[in-house]
Amino acid sequence: MEAHICEQPRSIKQLLLCGLGWLSVALGVAGIPLPLLPTTPFLLLAAWCFAQSSPAFHHWLITHPKLGPMVNPWREGKGLPKQVKIRIIITMITTMTISAVIVARLSASLVLFCTAVAVSYYILKQPDLIPENTPISD
Repeated sequence: MEAHICEQPRSIKQLLLCGLGWLSVALGVAGIPLPLLPTTPFLLLAAWCFAQSSPAFHHWLITHPKLGPMVNPWREGKGLPKQVKIRIIITMITTMTISAVIVARLSASLVLFCTAVAVSYYILKQPDLIPENTPISD
């Protein structure tokens, strides 16, 4: 069965994931010219959301001539560039710290801290993607 771009989500979960996917695409695209807003993490989140909710949108994203190359190395298990890893972790720690301060509850802060540690560990364990045009020294 071929997916169509106008397919309707079949559940509330799919609708929410699709909406989060498009919000992530918008933030990712906004991050292209804005140096403090990371692009790749938002596009990775969009790819995951679309993979769970809309095969058509997922296909659109991974085959997009400008956005697809930012997502596909991760999907193919090749890893992420070091700079992207650093931006992901800095953005996550910054937003989680702001959230912890706003919520001001010890239990929520502990959950945010544990999540940040676990996600940072996962990101750092991924292979470093070396751009294809970069010479590898021995």
